[in-house]
Amino acid sequence: MSLKSFFAIPFAKLATKQVKKWAKKPHETQEKVFQYLISEGCKTAFGKDHDFVSINTYEDFKKRVKVNDYEGLRPYVDRIVAGEENVLWKGKPIYFAKTSGTTSGAKYIPITKESMPTHIKAARNALLFYIAEKKDASFVNGKMIFLQGSPVLENKNGINLGRLSGIVAHYVPSYLLKNRLPSWETNCIEDWDTKVDKIVEETLPEDMSVISGIPSWVQMYFEKLIEKTGKPISEIFPNFNFFIYGGVNFEPYKNKFESLIGKKVDYIELYPASEGFIAYQDTQTEKGMLLQLDSGIFYEFIPASEFFDENPTRISLKDVQLGVNYVIILNTTAGLWGYNIGDTVEFTSLKPYRIKVSGRIKHFISAFGEHVIGKEVEKALNDAIIGTSTTISEFTVAPQVNPDSGLPYHEWFIEFENEPEDLEKLASKIDASMQAQNIYYLDLIDGKILRQLVIRKVKRGGFHEYMKSIGKFGGQNKIPQLSDNRKIADVLQNFLKE
Repeated sequence: MSLKSFFAIPFAKLATKQVKKWAKKPHETQEKVFQYLISEGCKTAFGKDHDFVSINTYEDFKKRVKVNDYEGLRPYVDRIVAGEENVLWKGKPIYFAKTSGTTSGAKYIPITKESMPTHIKAARNALLFYIAEKKDASFVNGKMIFLQGSPVLENKNGINLGRLSGIVAHYVPSYLLKNRLPSWETNCIEDWDTKVDKIVEETLPEDMSVISGIPSWVQMYFEKLIEKTGKPISEIFPNFNFFIYGGVNFEPYKNKFESLIGKKVDYIELYPASEGFIAYQDTQTEKGMLLQLDSGIFYEFIPASEFFDENPTRISLKDVQLGVNYVIILNTTAGLWGYNIGDTVEFTSLKPYRIKVSGRIKHFISAFGEHVIGKEVEKALNDAIIGTSTTISEFTVAPQVNPDSGLPYHEWFIEFENEPEDLEKLASKIDASMQAQNIYYLDLIDGKILRQLVIRKVKRGGFHEYMKSIGKFGGQNKIPQLSDNRKIADVLQNFLKE
């Protein structure tokens, strides 16, 4: 055992003990965060515009600050981009995390000296919880990789600008630098195909112990490794025993991953966003991710079923319930106030507070009033393929409102790794799960408004070709798994299997 792995275990026990301390006092912890945010927010232009000095309670806050998306805060962000100080948070941000918006073009999410450490600490603690639970830190002696965007940063009026994953790359602890792959030069390659080929070249001779990234892009990396060697991942990297991921529900990809790896491995799910590191999986024995209550974020929640109402219910942590689909709202030490990041979550535990990401509030299908959400299509697909040899690489769902003949239907675009023996049978099983989960969908089927869903087989590599065609190939880009329009579906018609 190396000194590094030897000392990692007591360090992990200490860190997890500190986390459990605030997790046992969730409402007190959130109240402290709330009071700190308001006291600091008083000094900002936003705070003055919204009368923060008169805010004493959460009820006061709700009366003064409405729920915002990026467009709602954009006038303030534009002032920061132009060089103004003390706008949303004291001073200036140290970074802008650049993300793409559907209506806003490029979005510049501020990261401050107060918020940046919470990203690093949460990622570190996720690993430490794993070490503490397993009582094994041997993986720290091997090589680790995170498939991420380029760490090359631009400058925007004196503030560094880049993708979150590229910014975080500058904060790898010194004791892990020798273990970190790929090389800095390779990480800076912008073209994703070229980058993955170079990563394969650099990692093949190494003892990889930890691999991390969005599943669809890690899958591409695994496939290139297997193509080059003819061996499963478990033979290429015998000491690779756990995979870290975030950004999507992993269940539909799990069978495919285990077939590529050639053995079962542990998984750690993370919930990082440019706006804040929200949650991470703290145990291998329970579902959900531990909500980060002590990371400079005060959380609010709105039932997704009410979100588009004129006066939706808006609550703090103490009033949430199990099994309800909520839109998550953030207030942060980066100066985001009443900020809707667009995600929906569901609580899997209230002691401690654990969540799972259930979808995107804008990613749903309700062309006929069915209100289908992400977690429903993901569960339906998983229900249908579980216990079979069918594996999938990627999928997305869209409504077909004006078919050439017959009733309208939901159209499922699926790229199979192992195809089902009977495509119609698979469609029936998926449809049965959808009807069991969603009463509105069932009523539409029974009422002959919709007919059973239709599966379109996307050719091998078709989703990657689609992402290239829209300029979003690689890095942290991911395809929505459902949408209420035909924008994606119509383009995917060009990538179907003949």
